[in-house]
Amino acid sequence: QVQLAESGGGLVQPGGSLRLSCVVSGSIFTIYAMGWYRQAPGKQREWVATITRGHNTNYADSVKGRFTISRDNAKNTVYLQMNSLKPEDTAVYYCAAQRSAGKAYDYWGQGTQVTVSS
Repeated sequence: QVQLAESGGGLVQPGGSLRLSCVVSGSIFTIYAMGWYRQAPGKQREWVATITRGHNTNYADSVKGRFTISRDNAKNTVYLQMNSLKPEDTAVYYCAAQRSAGKAYDYWGQGTQVTVSS
């Protein structure tokens, strides 16, 4: 089993920045990739970014150039640095862990709220 705990959400003005953290515990050796998803009110959950065990990264077009996913293996933590935030980035952000490439994510955190508003 793998446990994920997100933190770092909050209220920020448009154009501002936030950094989300996701602490990973449990059977971390089973994890192939870590990802961030988000779900806005009334919308489906959407993928935001992924980082693999080999530090390869991918981003949704809507966040490319503004968000950066990274990992600190010594701290068992994955980060999502979010810059130039827009009101449409408002959502609950979820951290997720994937055991096998190309498969659905297996483990999810509880989510952290990000609100971008003036």
